[in-house]
Amino acid sequence: MFTGIVQGIAVVEEVIAATGLSTFAISLPDNNAEGVSIGASVAINGTCLTVTRQAGNTLFFDAMHETLKLTTLGSLEPGHTVNFERAARIGDEIGGHLLSGHIHATASVVEILRPENNVTLWFEVPNQWAGYIFPKGYIAINGASLTIGEVAGNRFNVHLIPETLRATTFGAIKEGVSVNIEIDSQTQTIVDTLARLGYSSNDGPAPSL
Repeated sequence: MFTGIVQGIAVVEEVIAATGLSTFAISLPDNNAEGVSIGASVAINGTCLTVTRQAGNTLFFDAMHETLKLTTLGSLEPGHTVNFERAARIGDEIGGHLLSGHIHATASVVEILRPENNVTLWFEVPNQWAGYIFPKGYIAINGASLTIGEVAGNRFNVHLIPETLRATTFGAIKEGVSVNIEIDSQTQTIVDTLARLGYSSNDGPAPSL
């Protein structure tokens, strides 16, 4: 499990592509890879991956074709930056909300607004996921736990403070970029339960990673 509090920005050092599989070598900032063991879980842009090898601050992860298809990891190249979070431990403070690291969908950045002292990002999600997104609800974007601002159809926005922009890759994000989305599990459960009881027109859940 993860908390959605991004621990820093990592750099993709190498991508090794094979049939149905890609191996990522990702370098974490100094001291952030201490105590990592083979088999440990790390969220890379919100996607839960398993450490297969370690070389100093560089961790290696394998991602299968299905993961590459359902997330933005398939577009990663050497030099790209990613958000990372190591798996939560018992007793850790939950500063965001609980995440599984299983990506439900990808969304596109459709507009970036820059009012004084903050940034507002507008995203567009596939229509089948719009029914799970509510104003002031939780959502995880590239592994960061964020509060939804306004919602308009299958579009929604989030408001980011300078610290969030500094500590994540959102500070350099551009329009047209795709991001990983994990819907809040409690919201999904409530919406799906109401739909089964006939209180919603939601068509039901789509497959997730």
